[in-house]
Amino acid sequence: MALRRPLSAAGRRWAQRLCSAAWGGDTIFAVSSGQGRCGVAVIRTSGPGSRGALLSLTARRPLPPPRVLALRRIRDPDTAEPLDRGLVVWFPGPRSFTGEDCAELHVHGGPAVLSGVLRALGRLPGLRPAEPGEFTRRAFRRGKLDLTAAEGLGDLIRAETEAQRRQALRQMDGDLGRLYQRWSETLTRALAHLEAYIDFSEDDNVEEEVLSQVDAIVRALEQEIGAHLQDGRRGELLRGGVHAVIAGPPNVGKSSLLNLLCQRPAAIVSPVAGTTRDVVEVALNVGGYPLVLSDTAGLRDATDPVEREGVSRARDRLQHADLVLAVLDAAAVPTEPDGLGAALGALLPPPTPPCILVLNKADLLREEGGALRETCTRGDPLPPTTLLSCKTGEGLDHLLELLARQLARLCGDPLAGSPSLTQSRHSLHLGDCAAALARYGRERRRDLGLAAERLRLARRHLGRITGHVGAEDVLDIIFRDFCIGK
Repeated sequence: MALRRPLSAAGRRWAQRLCSAAWGGDTIFAVSSGQGRCGVAVIRTSGPGSRGALLSLTARRPLPPPRVLALRRIRDPDTAEPLDRGLVVWFPGPRSFTGEDCAELHVHGGPAVLSGVLRALGRLPGLRPAEPGEFTRRAFRRGKLDLTAAEGLGDLIRAETEAQRRQALRQMDGDLGRLYQRWSETLTRALAHLEAYIDFSEDDNVEEEVLSQVDAIVRALEQEIGAHLQDGRRGELLRGGVHAVIAGPPNVGKSSLLNLLCQRPAAIVSPVAGTTRDVVEVALNVGGYPLVLSDTAGLRDATDPVEREGVSRARDRLQHADLVLAVLDAAAVPTEPDGLGAALGALLPPPTPPCILVLNKADLLREEGGALRETCTRGDPLPPTTLLSCKTGEGLDHLLELLARQLARLCGDPLAGSPSLTQSRHSLHLGDCAAALARYGRERRRDLGLAAERLRLARRHLGRITGHVGAEDVLDIIFRDFCIGK
């Protein structure tokens, strides 16, 4: 008879969780209002033990009506010691965020208060601390959110600009999920008609024109998905920030421009050419849009091996940039548009991403200043161009205006038109869906059974985006980046 080894502490915890899951799920708790000192902190519970936990911590006083805040003295159930005096609210399932019974304790946000309440909850049977994203994961499991809405909630928590907030809120409200669900329902109808034709056409119960209707539906859907994919990555740029690179020859004021825009000495400034060797990156909010700005080494044929590596990194950043701030010395460039365009072309050979031409050191201009200012307003063949003095700040407002326009053009209005793609995961599955629809047209002329399979495959790819089909392989990726308590 084999001897049984005692379970480790971790093993006991896993066994307890498995047993709890078998009996309908365990109860989780966490601080849901963020970390650090604050006036009020929110502690949330979710699961079948939420009612008992709330009763235990409020000395068995009657629960308030659902979704109504009530003032209660919160005590340690073991010692009856008062922990705080705060507001409690009871959310019976399924009318809660997770769809389960939930409770919230709104307590003072000092570390001692939070520690005492969390310890008291942890000692109650059947309760355990929540894992990152577990509240949102439970909401998904119970159909309160689809995966796109859950991703929108995560983006809303991380949003740092107004445009990011608007896009995330629209996605969390379900706009993107409803679009993909409509496409999925369209595919389902087309597949049902095609299968009906396959099964019953020999009995003359289904007319030949059904196939033509299915073909038209598939073509229209393929075009709509294709247009959705060709949106210039607006949603992804807005979600992750537009990556802009400051590029130019050595000693034209690139690092000074970075410091001026971020209003702090983020980069070393020196009159010695070639000071910047590595990429210096800062995140900014310009006009409500997120901008990730990189200062790079001066572009020239360097002989020093370290500077040469810096120039190589600068050129690599340029290849992957969404926007370029090309900086030239205003006192050393031609004043006519063709000559200025040639100077820019020598610095940034095509193809280049969208560009703003910044003519720095405008404070050094004399007679040529008027002609150069007139050239800046010409437009074609030049990109948006502005004069700037990093030394005096002259021209900064105009540069910020040009930046905001370019960011708005790249990211679009998150509240206008069809919702934008926000995740590379969406793009991948939509690309596969569009490919399956394209293959339907080829298979349709040879084998209706294979054509039907292409429609099933396209529908599965759409379902994977919202989580209605094959969600298991993406759940961990989506929820692992959530905060604990969300």
